[in-house]
Amino acid sequence: MLQLRRSQDWWDNYFLDLAEAVAYASKDPSTKVGAVIVRPDRTVASLGYNGFPRGIEDSPERLNDRPTKYSMVVHAEPNAILSAREPVRGYSIYTTLFTCSDCAKLLIQAGIKQVVSPTYDIERWENSLKLAKQLFDEAGVAWKLVDRSI
Repeated sequence: MLQLRRSQDWWDNYFLDLAEAVAYASKDPSTKVGAVIVRPDRTVASLGYNGFPRGIEDSPERLNDRPTKYSMVVHAEPNAILSAREPVRGYSIYTTLFTCSDCAKLLIQAGIKQVVSPTYDIERWENSLKLAKQLFDEAGVAWKLVDRSI
């Protein structure tokens, strides 16, 4: 049987596609985010998407009021960490949107070693994303932006 050797770019796109599928579970009307935590052997350890904590009513009134939504939502990355049934130290995370600085701190503490996201252009989060990159660089966490426009 012929074994096809897949490139790292192929795997990056595969897991980013999976993160996009996971994001569909989010009820956020404006920004659906998905995250996939991957073991070094390229098997999936955990999935997460942005949403309110379990048991909290996600009514349209709350979801459409940005200040309320922002104060109640749990981002995809911490949801993926919390859903993991094992330590994620040394694993990679694939997200549909680059990690904010608050989530970057959690990923660093959890021992995530690589963050992969599509390229982005979101001005309102620019400062948080810039700080996240600085935190990752200082902590030795690799990060990569993948051009998905092709």
